[in-house]
Amino acid sequence: MANSGIYWIDVTFDWCVRLLYQWAGWLGLSYEEINVWLFVIILPTGLVLSVFLNFLFLSRMIHQNRQPKF
Repeated sequence: MANSGIYWIDVTFDWCVRLLYQWAGWLGLSYEEINVWLFVIILPTGLVLSVFLNFLFLSRMIHQNRQPKF
């Protein structure tokens, strides 16, 4: 499947594609549909939620007169 010329990248990519095909079969979706769900809907939603929660927790720390330790 993958042909980047870098062995570990090709192995990792092939393993992930096979895993997505298995999930697609179990869920009754196509490979393309599961890709859209994962990389267009779930991943961006999780990233935005994570950033929002980080700002929320940081603002709570500041309002409690605690200095964040970076």
